[in-house]
Amino acid sequence: MGKLAVYKYVSFLMLCLSCVAAVMTLFGLYGGTVSPIGNTAMAMLVYVLPWLMALNAVLLVYWLIRRRWHWLMIPLITLLCCIPYSGTLFQWHSLPDDADAQAGIKIATYNVAVFGRETSGFKAEDILAEMKKQKVDILCFQEYYDYSGDKRNSDRYKDYFPFMATGKDDMVIFSRYPIRGHQTMAFDQTNNSAMWADVDVHGRVIRVFNAHLETTGLNRTLAKVSKLKKAGLDLGDNKAIDAIYGNYVLGIMARTGQANIVANEIRQAGRPVIVCGDFNDVPYSYVYNTMLGDLVDGFKECGSGLMYTFRSRSVRIDYIFHSKSLKGITYYKLDQNYSDHYPVFMKVALE
Repeated sequence: MGKLAVYKYVSFLMLCLSCVAAVMTLFGLYGGTVSPIGNTAMAMLVYVLPWLMALNAVLLVYWLIRRRWHWLMIPLITLLCCIPYSGTLFQWHSLPDDADAQAGIKIATYNVAVFGRETSGFKAEDILAEMKKQKVDILCFQEYYDYSGDKRNSDRYKDYFPFMATGKDDMVIFSRYPIRGHQTMAFDQTNNSAMWADVDVHGRVIRVFNAHLETTGLNRTLAKVSKLKKAGLDLGDNKAIDAIYGNYVLGIMARTGQANIVANEIRQAGRPVIVCGDFNDVPYSYVYNTMLGDLVDGFKECGSGLMYTFRSRSVRIDYIFHSKSLKGITYYKLDQNYSDHYPVFMKVALE
């Protein structure tokens, strides 16, 4: 085979790769708009969108170097279609100089992973100290546990947060403003749940949702696979992959139903809402789009930099959304190591 034939063959392969990458990316962007039930493959593409974007960027550079301007348009147009998605992961906003002086309330959401089950209470106290430092008014915890040793964490928090609403098992909302009512939303066949509390902020009632949706189960599956292999059981790569994929699919299906339940409650709220929590799903997924509805993603509105909230895999799965009648001032996370999640903060103005 001559050099010209090799040259044409490589170009043909790169063109095919460009087309496949573009189609998969576009299907991934669209995948979050349809229910994963019956569309699992499309739903799964959402999870690899960052890698597909990176692949398209590499292909864009390749065609640029080759000066094939017509083929360059394939990855270029694909990347342009990804701009709204990229805004859920990265923003250029800068923190307003007068953010602290602006009137509003600050909300925080944090999956505290039962405070690491430590018994001295130092984690709960350190987290409280940080919430005071950040001047948090409403605090939503997931995977909360009220006891550290023989002391109740709620007793530690009540001086700064005099009002408290509890949901199912590990869900709680602390507030510096009066709570006029609250309700739990239990999900079938799972320990996960959601709740809401009506918080009276100087006479204006805001309904605050705190949601903890079904986990992917990936860590448990990997740990189980590792344990079985150490025990001498030969699972084979295919079985391990099937187990991981199966857990992902089950998690997606469970979160789909849970997100629909919470979204229905949000629509029926009849007042401004703030939606917080650990959704265990990525931006542009069906769960993300369903929970967002016609609300505002706080990070897209006033966040800055690269946003990820899960420490071990650097993905964004914890969120704060709000009604359009409210206005975001700041949105950020803190790199705290008390949990496998980072706490997320947002200050909103009650317009």
